[in-house]
Amino acid sequence: MLLRAAEERTAGVRLSLEPESDMSTLVANPPSMERSSLESPARTLTDVCIDDIWEDSSARYTAEDSCEAGEETQREVILNLHETTSPHEEEPQPENKTEGVVTRLPNVENRLWTTRRDGEVKLKIEESETASLFPITIHQLFQESVKKYGDYFALASKKGDQWSKLTYKQYYQECRNAAKGFLKLGLERYHGVGILGFNSAEWFIADIGSILAGGFAVGIYTTNSPEACQYVAENCEANILVVENHKQLQKILQIQDKLPHLKAIIQYKDELKEKRPNLYTWSEFMNLAKDYPDSKLDEVIATQKANQCCTLIYTSGTTGQPKGVMLSHDNVTWTAAAAGKSVSLREAHDQQEIVVSYLPLSHIAAQMIDIWLPMKYGGLTYFADPDALKGTLVNTLREVRPTAFMGVPRVWEKMQEKMKAVGAKSSTIRKKVAAWAKDVGLQTNLKRMNGAAADPVTFRVANKLVFKKVRKALGLDRCTKCYTGAAPITKDTLEFFLSLNIPVYELYGMSESTGPHTLSVPDSFRITSCGKVISGCKTKIFQPESDGSGEILFWGRHVFMGYLNMEDKTKESLDEEGWLHSGDLGKHDERGFLFITGRIKELIITAGGENIPPVPIEDAIKENVPIISNVMLIGDKKKFLSMLVTLKCNIDGDTGEPEDDLTPESIEFCQKLGSKSTKVSDIVGGKDKAVYAAIQEGLNAVNKKATSNAQVIQKWVILEKDFTVTGGELGPTMKLKRPVVAKMYQDQIDNFYTDAVTPTAQENLLPPK
Repeated sequence: MLLRAAEERTAGVRLSLEPESDMSTLVANPPSMERSSLESPARTLTDVCIDDIWEDSSARYTAEDSCEAGEETQREVILNLHETTSPHEEEPQPENKTEGVVTRLPNVENRLWTTRRDGEVKLKIEESETASLFPITIHQLFQESVKKYGDYFALASKKGDQWSKLTYKQYYQECRNAAKGFLKLGLERYHGVGILGFNSAEWFIADIGSILAGGFAVGIYTTNSPEACQYVAENCEANILVVENHKQLQKILQIQDKLPHLKAIIQYKDELKEKRPNLYTWSEFMNLAKDYPDSKLDEVIATQKANQCCTLIYTSGTTGQPKGVMLSHDNVTWTAAAAGKSVSLREAHDQQEIVVSYLPLSHIAAQMIDIWLPMKYGGLTYFADPDALKGTLVNTLREVRPTAFMGVPRVWEKMQEKMKAVGAKSSTIRKKVAAWAKDVGLQTNLKRMNGAAADPVTFRVANKLVFKKVRKALGLDRCTKCYTGAAPITKDTLEFFLSLNIPVYELYGMSESTGPHTLSVPDSFRITSCGKVISGCKTKIFQPESDGSGEILFWGRHVFMGYLNMEDKTKESLDEEGWLHSGDLGKHDERGFLFITGRIKELIITAGGENIPPVPIEDAIKENVPIISNVMLIGDKKKFLSMLVTLKCNIDGDTGEPEDDLTPESIEFCQKLGSKSTKVSDIVGGKDKAVYAAIQEGLNAVNKKATSNAQVIQKWVILEKDFTVTGGELGPTMKLKRPVVAKMYQDQIDNFYTDAVTPTAQENLLPPK
């Protein structure tokens, strides 16, 4: 591997390394390079590892301390390279180090991906401002934050009625203590620390501490079964598992004998109900740091490199066993910088950003928003109650009043349903005022979206009478960045909040892209679009159809290293030039906004050979029939399309199971039809002709817009209960598990096609009159 820049440009290349660190895999960034075409971004790489740079006795360096925040310092090294190896010259063989000469250091993999736990990759550094940011480790990022924001509060946890807070200095020290505790317990390099529990300061500290100690931070979904926990722990060769409480502990105790690498278990909440060897409370664990020297931790930190793995994100496994997504230090630190810049996050010195942590931290979106973006910009993270998604989240929002808020679509939909239920009980006058204000709000914001600058007088009146009060009631009165992602959101929900002057901006990405790839922002967004690519990254539509739709490909420093121990799966996702194949279908409009149209694996290929993306059709049906909660289109290798339908019902706050009672919004829908149904069972099985007729009417409206006869839905059935995470039909991010649902309801699906001939007219499952 050779330095890919003109020899005369090599003087003054800036490098950064930790004391006594192996220079072999940090990245050199030449001052300038030629920019290549979008089609071959790999050619623009400054993808040179320091082990590729040859120095002779004429090379010189200077070092100076550049950070006073931690107990160890970084050094900024300036190398003046007077001679480099030309790309066309034969590389000399490695030699021993002799006095006055630094010879070639150990080789690393000469590629953009790896599946080895100790692997290192090239970094996609380019000339552009954001893409050229110097690569740093998690520890270096944290040190920078401590230096800049040391006395600002970083974390806030509720203790009774009071908030207990940690400053950045305290936060950093707690993470160091956790790292020393992990090392004391025998954490080995490149082995996992699994974390199983709800969001808390301890979760963050365990995560970062495991990285500082040279291990992998590994979040485990709290809804995982013992067997699913075992798979993750085995795959990452976890030495230590950190659990929240007795309930999660029981899962691990059931499988611990099957985990040969496991050395200790730590419970971070509640008292232990039983004493066992190698089982620690959080306080016992943190006390271990007293007997472990700082110098030994510093030695471990000094060996870490920006292009090595620090975190494993396990996919939710909707189509098979979860894959361990390997994210490097640079993946995390660079993405935090680039995404924060794209959404105009403010540094704490200007105005501290405040977020509420409640989404599952085993997902990269929550980690990026709750841990890494606040660390980069000096933000303050408040922890919600564990029952946040059962109804207490809004209480936390009102108390904390975040400046930025991320909600998966189901969170926004639940808010919408609750607000509609409250509105239904308002007086006639209040309903009329709200309807008028929402119409003004929607029209004004749609005009803003298209570039209008001035707001009409009616909007200012509506804002004072309605919008400000709604924002305050939701705890979003000072929130300037409301986001949604991780799953599709309906146009109806987006327009509902837009009408209340609460624009909800869509973002799009994957675990494999360290979270975000495209973003919407206040001065650049479109309804149902995922926005535009973040600074320093690229998007390509692969093999587009005539309408411009094709597979969405990602390129940039946020693209993951590979899947742990899964070379074949890695090669399926990453091509030779480093493009990440998302598996999603999409297209750009004339202004460069990205629209998602479906997933390749979800494509329905009918018996007639027509490719049909199900998501747009499913979303259209839900928009046309408000009582419908979930829809799953059926038709792969079938003669016609059919669908499974669930209705909006209440969810048990303790178990997460769907109840028979309809939501207030659903009951109101029934009443408008003249129906007296209040339960799902009142409707299912053809007991409520009015509701069946309304669903068919909505379906007819969607069918009229079908682009071909193959896209017309012919049959459907209402299921007795809604889809949920606990039921197994939805993944942790609320994505539909199509293979699971198809298996669960195979009998109903078979009934659609028993002795079926291709229908010539629209049929449905309306009950006989």
